[in-house]
Amino acid sequence: MGPVLNAWAIGGILAVGLATFYIGHRSSRLASTTQDFLVARRTVRSRRNAAAVSGEYLSGASFLGVTGLILKDGADALWYPIGFTAGYLALMLFVAAPLRRSGAYSLPDFVEARLSSRGLRRVATGFVLVIGTLYLLPQLQGAGLALMAIMPAPAWIGAVLVTLVVVINVFGGGMRAITVVQAFQYWLKLFAIAVPTFVLCAVFLGGGDSTVPRDSLSQPTSPTFSKDTTVDITTPVTLDFGEPAWVWVDGSVSDAEPADGPTHMYLRGEQDFPEGTSIRFDAGDPVPVVAGSPVYNSEWLRAGDGGAPQMFTTYSLILATFLGTMGLPHVLVRFYTNPSGKSARRTTMHVLLLLGLFYLFPVLLGALSRLYTPELLVTGETDAAVLLLPDAMLPGIGGQILGAVTAAGAFAAFLSTSSGLLVSLSGVLSTDVLRGRVRDFRIATVIAGIVPLVLAIWLRPGDISLSVGMTFALAASTFCPVLVLGIWWRKLTGIGAAAGMIIGGGLVLAAFVTDIVSGYTGNWAPPLVEQPALVTVPVAFLVTVLVSKATARRIPDDVNRVILRMHAPDPLGFIQDRDVAKFGKGEERLRLGSGKHRR
Repeated sequence: MGPVLNAWAIGGILAVGLATFYIGHRSSRLASTTQDFLVARRTVRSRRNAAAVSGEYLSGASFLGVTGLILKDGADALWYPIGFTAGYLALMLFVAAPLRRSGAYSLPDFVEARLSSRGLRRVATGFVLVIGTLYLLPQLQGAGLALMAIMPAPAWIGAVLVTLVVVINVFGGGMRAITVVQAFQYWLKLFAIAVPTFVLCAVFLGGGDSTVPRDSLSQPTSPTFSKDTTVDITTPVTLDFGEPAWVWVDGSVSDAEPADGPTHMYLRGEQDFPEGTSIRFDAGDPVPVVAGSPVYNSEWLRAGDGGAPQMFTTYSLILATFLGTMGLPHVLVRFYTNPSGKSARRTTMHVLLLLGLFYLFPVLLGALSRLYTPELLVTGETDAAVLLLPDAMLPGIGGQILGAVTAAGAFAAFLSTSSGLLVSLSGVLSTDVLRGRVRDFRIATVIAGIVPLVLAIWLRPGDISLSVGMTFALAASTFCPVLVLGIWWRKLTGIGAAAGMIIGGGLVLAAFVTDIVSGYTGNWAPPLVEQPALVTVPVAFLVTVLVSKATARRIPDDVNRVILRMHAPDPLGFIQDRDVAKFGKGEERLRLGSGKHRR
């Protein structure tokens, strides 16, 4: 069951790539100073910035991963879109306006401004680089998955294509170049997921494929194959045959020796299949699922059927997504581009509306995928559901065109998020590692693009949303405590902030490494390792508070002035950009007055 060449989809991807390059090139012609590259001269209107934030935030985890998780996990996966959206409520209430009023250019710049500590700034720089790199990996790997779903090509080609387009755009104009690009890509992604959803729902309600019962999801049985289907196992997998079935197997099963040619076998319970095995199912056969996923539709429709471990994972996910959003460097850097704290808060409100609208559609596509693409439950490649569903429900030219639309939207998701991440990484590298000039920003862009690309090709890809979930846990366990306490608690010290970041972040990274090792050695890791935020976030907050109280003599002398600047209403005029003279040459600084603030 290999991928079929879809010329329409390839054309759609190329069109998105060219449009992204063209818009970025036109916008980059306005970028001439370091402030243009870092914060678009702080002149981005709230509505445009909201579209850009949404375009940047709606990554492959949103476009592909949410649908794939709904297909596989059902009601339990609904917490992903809820958490991804609700995080902006916390951001709006506690962080957005004070962060903009601080006058900082990046997260490391903010922690130094608030706590007067160069050492803490270096710690923050390290975590920004780690978080940005970890978030870039699933974007690049997802691009490879999307390309493999529409044509017979190795995964690394998609990763290279996204990296190349993004590096060129960011290299040319930094934040100034990608702002318009990301705003355009939000509306493109919304179109690319909304139109196929409406069309496929109409096909479903109109009868669709008569071999697929429309009420089968409400039955307490396993999903079934509507036609004879052959599934090729490309990575070793353990399948759970909840309902026993006779299937044709070409290869080996569990520890049995492979037979000479296809063999008719009666399988039940959990069975191991190595790479290269081919399984043929007859129409009407129950669908086995990757071990650990809901086998029966009755389990799929009910949340929390996994007992205490499932409950721990769910609450940990909620905490990670809700608090992790305010700690993502590539999200926060966009709020530095607003002209005022009020416009930053207004931007966040618009983002909530745009994200809520978008997330209606992946949930519907996930439910349809369980009916029409059940073979993805066998391979575990559920992230490809959005790309394969149109052709499964609407064979022929109509399905290919819809598939091309979704493929274009998927690549827009990878490009927009990767652009924001690359700007965030390049800004920190250029100002904290290099000398902060435009040339340094461009050197940093190349470095920040190559390193994640190499890692994405080398590491084994996993579920996109699960990988992103770990990144949210890291952001929630490092920057969230520093931001919340730094903005709202006067007694925070640099030593306390550093201790909380190092211990909270260290625990998450240890869990991440353990989870990777577990994936290669039998998946023995407990739920705590797979999603650790429920433990690591409270630990990070507690350590930060306790160490700050123990080092109360190290409270910065200017804390009252900094707190006043962050909380004073904009019309009072306390807002002031930090040390603009540090970045760029004298002639660059003379141009800064020409930018007009717009709402």
